[in-house]
Amino acid sequence: MSDKNCLLLGCGILQKEVQYLIEKNGWPLDTDFLDSSLHINFEKLACELHQGFLRHPEREIIVFYGCCHPKMEQLLEAAHTFRTAGQNCVEMLLGQALFMEKLSSGAFFLLEDWALRWDEVITKTFGNNPEVVREIFQLSNQSLLCLRTPCSGNFEQVAQQASEAVGLPLHWMDVELDHLETVLRQVVTKKLIV
Repeated sequence: MSDKNCLLLGCGILQKEVQYLIEKNGWPLDTDFLDSSLHINFEKLACELHQGFLRHPEREIIVFYGCCHPKMEQLLEAAHTFRTAGQNCVEMLLGQALFMEKLSSGAFFLLEDWALRWDEVITKTFGNNPEVVREIFQLSNQSLLCLRTPCSGNFEQVAQQASEAVGLPLHWMDVELDHLETVLRQVVTKKLIV
């Protein structure tokens, strides 16, 4: 891989964290981040990934996504590339054991980007009926769990508003970047070897 020929194409949900880790480790890696709500529209996600591949025809591309599309592996195979390991960005951030523990206790994970864009993302996903949104969240979740990383800004007010909108208690967890760094190191190393 020539210096800066490698590009990370993927979800923008952890953009600040990924950028920080790239700089910290001195990885020769440019980035192209996509909208963090694409996972709610499979057709649009596939289209945006494909457009991303087309935007960078001469680049060695690594994809920063989980299993966010039912045909993710086929999309990557067609583009002759691979993705980060993990079911989704939250698992990449927390590690599988902690992710599964919190998920099984009924947590809906709220990251800064989603909290800041709550109304936009929720309306795109569930429509503009607050009662339906509350019912959906309360049927499948016990709480909103806000994940705060060392790169996070202050999003307490918007997180509180989201909690009130869905009628679920709000909890906070401070998360280091160790797991995410390991996930990224694995794909960067793989691309360097390939």
